[in-house]
Amino acid sequence: MADTPWLTVIGLGEDGPDGLCKASRDVLENAECIMGAARHLSLLPDVGTERIEWPVPYSDGVDLLMKRRGQPTVVLASGDPFWFGAGSVLAKRLDRSEWRAFSGQSVFSLAAARLGWPLEKSLCLGLHATPLTALRPHLATGRRIIATLRDGDAVAALGAYLTDAGFGEAACTVLEALNGPREQITEAVARDLGNGSFAHPVCIALEIKGDGAVMPLASGRADDWFDSDGQITKQPIRALTLSALAPRPFEHLWDIGGGSGSIGIEWLLTDPTLNATAIEPRADRAVRIRDNADRLGVGRLSVVEGKAPDALQGLSPPDVVFVGGGLSQELITFLETLPKGTRIVANAVTLESEALLTQTHARLGGSLMRIEIANAVPIGPKRGWRASYPITQWSVQL
Repeated sequence: MADTPWLTVIGLGEDGPDGLCKASRDVLENAECIMGAARHLSLLPDVGTERIEWPVPYSDGVDLLMKRRGQPTVVLASGDPFWFGAGSVLAKRLDRSEWRAFSGQSVFSLAAARLGWPLEKSLCLGLHATPLTALRPHLATGRRIIATLRDGDAVAALGAYLTDAGFGEAACTVLEALNGPREQITEAVARDLGNGSFAHPVCIALEIKGDGAVMPLASGRADDWFDSDGQITKQPIRALTLSALAPRPFEHLWDIGGGSGSIGIEWLLTDPTLNATAIEPRADRAVRIRDNADRLGVGRLSVVEGKAPDALQGLSPPDVVFVGGGLSQELITFLETLPKGTRIVANAVTLESEALLTQTHARLGGSLMRIEIANAVPIGPKRGWRASYPITQWSVQL
């Protein structure tokens, strides 16, 4: 048909064409060219159709496919191409009229069917192209997780990671080549995963158990979650600051004067749709921010080494800005040029920066709050209050 898109994406399982719907089989039988990983191509009968093996890295295959634009082509993907799969990568490169897709069974559905788990109550993660540290915010006794993994070696790496985090008792079910003739299911506890040998494609189902530290869901995590040289927005101030920043889905934060990255990291932990950029003038602290973000499972935090406002030039515009360090009249002047509706929160601890915020509040409005916190400490055999430096917080929507 003249209006048939040139590209067809088919989700193929380990059971090969036998597991496909009739529409998918018809497309394959009439295909002029089929692209796919060697594993996928090996599942098809040899009928003389032109075959192109998808190269590594994956992006090279995308470029190769784009050179065939307009020529009838079938691309094979694993299971459901739009659940941690290749479908969305290809779709965003093309007009909607250029492609169609026939999805297969996702590995998550197959795993849940083997285990008897309610899929809607299980956390599904794609760890085949994401660091294992993406698990960190989700590690809590009782959590059920189904995750795809890069290859067989990643199973042992995951076991070591869980054990180091204090969850070596987690019950693990390793599922290899689901729904195919090579299907293999192995049960073990996390600390013993290094004793086995596993083959790609592989996923794992986890029932988290152990006495490892559980990351709180509320903003204002304990300071010891973050590696710091002392330059950190302390826990109670951080909780108040995140409340003032008021994250909303899909927003982008500039965390100016990142320090340890605690504000940007907690912002990202709020919701997976959020993005953030930390701007930090010191190289050692920029490295520390990156390390903290990776370790706490929010590797999508961008880190820019430089001093604001110069380092802000050319960055993706923010919806929200936090100023935790480097406050100056020059920076305030720059922030005033941001688009209308941008929200700004700035914390000041010195008299000079407090005076600047007071003057700015008088001119631009918003709210100005003074935060004073004291903690009980020993005084000889008794206790007394030790006050922290007061914080002045200004927040405004331009």
